[in-house]
Amino acid sequence: MNAEFVLSSASPTAFPSDRLPEVAFLGRSNVGKSSLINALTGQRRLAFTSNTPGRTQTINFYRVDGHYYFVDLPGYGYARVPQEVLLQWKKLIEHYLKKRETLKLSCLILDARRGWTEKDLDLKQWLEAHGRPYQVIVTKMDKLKQSEVDRGLRAIRQEGVEPLPFSAVTGRGVREIWQTITTALQPR
Repeated sequence: MNAEFVLSSASPTAFPSDRLPEVAFLGRSNVGKSSLINALTGQRRLAFTSNTPGRTQTINFYRVDGHYYFVDLPGYGYARVPQEVLLQWKKLIEHYLKKRETLKLSCLILDARRGWTEKDLDLKQWLEAHGRPYQVIVTKMDKLKQSEVDRGLRAIRQEGVEPLPFSAVTGRGVREIWQTITTALQPR
């Protein structure tokens, strides 16, 4: 698989204009968006990963096989940045999600140890209200015992979704996530 970083944008005017389909990755700061992108592309250092929340501060576009983009959006939650920066991120993300015609799927990423947060549920409801297709992906599955995994997935399903479990450590879920992405990218 050929995947390459194309650009980082803090403004919609700088988004790619080649009209390739896009898959967006959304979630709290430090939920594992970049690790998921790296695992899906098989490139360990394509998307920057960090233990410090809030490192992704722009929308990052990665072209995959020259046919579509993976789009890494800034995280929400406990990033330690000024309130005005958080507001700018929110406006940028909302503009992208609302206006981007090439967006085919949003991957709403949850941390298996945390489950749904209020902001995750707000985003889920926003995506539904705007008719945006999404898939819930649960990361960091390797950090829980099996009984905790079962309990956590049950709680996530109570919101009417079937989550796809994922672990960057073991590779669990990569095939299933690719199947969902491939289906979303098919012409309709």
